[in-house]
Amino acid sequence: MKNKIVIHRIIFIVIFTLISFYIILPPVNIQSPDFYKYLLLIYVIWKASGLISIRERIQIFSKSGILKKNNSSFKSVDIYAVLVIIVVIFIINLFFSPLFMSKSYANRITIDETSTFIEDVKLVDFNKIPLLDKDSSKKLGDRVMGQMPELVSQFYVSDKYTQINYNDEIIRVTPLEYDGLIKWFTNRKVGVKGYITVDSVDGESELIKLENGMKIMPSAYFNEDLKRYLRFNYPTKVFAEESFEIDNERNPYWIIPTIKYTAIGLKREIEGVIILNPISGESEYYDVTNIPTWVDQVYKADLIIEQVDNWGSYQNGFLNSIFGQKGVVQTTDGYNYMVQNDDVFMYTGITSVSNDEANIGFILTNLRTKETKYYAVPGAEEYSAMDSAEGQVQQMEYKATFPLLINLNNRPTYLISLKDNAQLVKMYAFVDVVDYQKVVVSDASLGIEEAARIYLESVKLEENDSEMITKEIIIKNIKDGVIEGNTYYYVTDQDNKNYRISLKNNETTLPFLKINDTITISYYDSEGLINIISIK
Repeated sequence: MKNKIVIHRIIFIVIFTLISFYIILPPVNIQSPDFYKYLLLIYVIWKASGLISIRERIQIFSKSGILKKNNSSFKSVDIYAVLVIIVVIFIINLFFSPLFMSKSYANRITIDETSTFIEDVKLVDFNKIPLLDKDSSKKLGDRVMGQMPELVSQFYVSDKYTQINYNDEIIRVTPLEYDGLIKWFTNRKVGVKGYITVDSVDGESELIKLENGMKIMPSAYFNEDLKRYLRFNYPTKVFAEESFEIDNERNPYWIIPTIKYTAIGLKREIEGVIILNPISGESEYYDVTNIPTWVDQVYKADLIIEQVDNWGSYQNGFLNSIFGQKGVVQTTDGYNYMVQNDDVFMYTGITSVSNDEANIGFILTNLRTKETKYYAVPGAEEYSAMDSAEGQVQQMEYKATFPLLINLNNRPTYLISLKDNAQLVKMYAFVDVVDYQKVVVSDASLGIEEAARIYLESVKLEENDSEMITKEIIIKNIKDGVIEGNTYYYVTDQDNKNYRISLKNNETTLPFLKINDTITISYYDSEGLINIISIK
C-alpha cells in the first residue's frame, strides 16, 4: 500500500510539473531567480502530496484536529535544507553585490568621456527629426485601424510602437494582435495579416498587409504563444522584453534579447538576441557581437539607465555612494531617442545625486551596440526645461513632451512639443540647454523650421558670434514658394550655393529682391540648403 502511495505521488508530481512548466515557463537556468522559485513550488507541492490519500488524512488528523508530528509530510530536516539553500544563495549574492564588487558594477558599461557634442551630433535636419512621440503615434495608428472595419472586429493594435530606423526613415512599427481567445481560434489558420507603421517625422501612417499572416504572437494561445514558443525552443535562455521590428524589405520579426546574470539574478547583461520570424516560426540566435545591422532595439532603456546609474554611483566605492557621495551622479528621470547613422540612440541627462534641477551633462547610447558617450554640457535638467516651456503658455494649459535633444547651430538645444488635452501638438518650444531661460514658443502651424528661425532671432544671437558666417553675395537666381501657409524665398548665389529665408524675416526687403542684386547675409554653415538668419 505504501508503494502505491509513493507511485501515486510520483505520477501526480510529474503531471503537475509538466502542466506548471507549460503555464509558468521558467528558464532552466541556475542563475535565474525564477528557476529557484519554480523548484521551490515543485518541492512544496511534492511534500504536500504526501497528504493526498484519504487513509493518511484519517491517520494524520485526530478528532481534536491536531496534526500528528510523526506523520507530518514536512520534516524539520526538509525545512532546514530549504533554509540552507536560501542562506547559500544569499551569501553568494552578498559576495557579488556592490558592497564587495563596486568596481565591477561601475564597469558594467564603458562610457567614452572624451567626445564633444558638436563633433558627434550632426546639425539638426528638420526633415529627419522624430517630432511624434509614442502617444501621438498610437493615436495615428488607431485612426488607421479604425478605417478597416473588417479588421477592427478581429484584431487590436499592439501598444509596442518600436522606434526604428527603416532605410534611413524614422518610423514606429507595431503589430496587430488577436482580440481574445475566440478571435484567435477563428483566425489562427491565416494568422495576423498586418502591422502598422507611423512616420515619426510627418505622421504618415500605413497598415501593411501581409500575404502570409503572423502565427507566433504574444496574443496567440497554446504552442503559438510567443513566450511559450521561445521557451520550448530555448529552454535555458532568460528572455528580456521582446520588441517588434521590420528588416529592410519590410519583413516582420520579433527581436528577443537574452540575459545573463552574475551569481543569482545580479548584474543582468545582454548576451545575445533571438530573431524570430512570426510567419514561419523560424528563429536564429545571434551573439551580441554579431547582430544584423538592421536590428535597432537590442538594449532596452531601463537596462542602460540601470548600468549608467551603477557607473555614476560606484566609481569611488560602495561606502562613498552612501556616505561621502564624492563624484556620485545619476541619470535623470526620463529619456528619449535620437536617430543618426542608421542607428537608434537613447539619451538621458546626468545630474548630481542631490537632484538640484540641473544637469552636468548627458549620455548617448547606441541601442544596438551599447556604445555610450558622455558629454559634459552643464545646463537645464529636462523637466526644468519642460516647466519653462509650459510656463510660457500657462494660460493654455498645454503639456510638454519629454525633450528631443538636437544640435541647433552647434549648440545643444531642447526641442519640446506642447500638446492640448486631445494629445494634438499645438506649439513648439526651443530651450537652450546651457541657459534654459532662453526659451521661445511658436505656433506649430507655422512649421518646425519657422519655429527654429523665430527662436534664433528671439534669443538675439549676435552676428559677430564666431560660429556665425556673414558675407556679401550676388543673387544669381531667386524664387518664392509657400510651405504650410508660409512664404519662403530661395536664393542661389554666384557660387551656386543655395539659401532659404522666410518672408517674415524681412517683409520690407525680400519681395523686391531681383537677380544681380547684392545683399549681405548671416547664417550658420550646414550641408545642403542653408537657412539665412538675417539679411541686409
